[in-house]
Amino acid sequence: MKYAYEDLSDAQFENLIVFLCQRLLGISVQGFAKGPDGGRDAKFVGTAELHPSRTAPWVGTTIIQAKHTNGYNRNFSESDFYSATGMNTVLSKEIPRIKNLRANQQLDHYMLFANRRLAGNAESEICTYIAKECGIPKASIYLCGLEQLEVWLKTFSEVPKLVNLDPVDSPLIVSPDDLAEVVQALARQKSGVSVVLDDPPTSRVLYEQKNVLNKMSDEYAKAQCRKYLKETTQIRAFLSAPENLDLLRMYESVVDEFQLKIIAKRKDYQAFDEAMEYLVDLLFNRDPVLRQHAHKRLTRAVLFYMYWNCDIGEAGNAEAD
Repeated sequence: MKYAYEDLSDAQFENLIVFLCQRLLGISVQGFAKGPDGGRDAKFVGTAELHPSRTAPWVGTTIIQAKHTNGYNRNFSESDFYSATGMNTVLSKEIPRIKNLRANQQLDHYMLFANRRLAGNAESEICTYIAKECGIPKASIYLCGLEQLEVWLKTFSEVPKLVNLDPVDSPLIVSPDDLAEVVQALARQKSGVSVVLDDPPTSRVLYEQKNVLNKMSDEYAKAQCRKYLKETTQIRAFLSAPENLDLLRMYESVVDEFQLKIIAKRKDYQAFDEAMEYLVDLLFNRDPVLRQHAHKRLTRAVLFYMYWNCDIGEAGNAEAD
């Protein structure tokens, strides 16, 4: 069975890797815990049962890391995850931690699991990079991508059952497809309705009340207004145009999904700022159209419009303009 790993939470993915590593290394694998530097590692000390083989197992301290993404069809070679020269990647941020563990004799072997595709050339290049940067023999480095993860979970078919991957525990996950169509269409017609931008809508009387209800910080709310308030009239004009009826229905479908998911997962976020930023990151990760430079600002503007128009978030007794 193939699992939708992108729909798991970070914690669910980490639990999956712990149970899998208990099969590969041994039952004494310690689960993921936050270290003093903020990173999260799992650990095994001893002689591995199966890895890399029964006849030549790893011996010593094995550090395990799990890197989860909600993005679709991601791979190890993408610039956000690994770049031989880049300094702001997922892997480059881990290198100092790995080096420190190695220097303090707290790491003999290193395993990295990610729900990304791993091509053979990428595996060789990244292993060489880690070995060189951290002083670890290549034979003591193991990278596991989606393809091998699927193999392991077929071999150890009881592992997913042990993790009990309950959809109720999944994170705030929404589909970006319909929103991407709305944003693309809006971007195409933007110049045709841009005249309305000269007259931004009057500030809503109950906007502050809505922010209090949703625990949105004053700073975030003011920044959203300053950046995207002028766009709300344009978006409203676009959605209310008779020729855009199909797009309006798509928009309504999107807000229904977003609002219900937000209600279900609202307790996971202390402030609505966090929910909004999580949604933005998720949408950009999951849809190549929305993360295009030309569409990023417009995507944020549409999300603000949803909030401003009381389509998402708590509204109390507030009414739309």
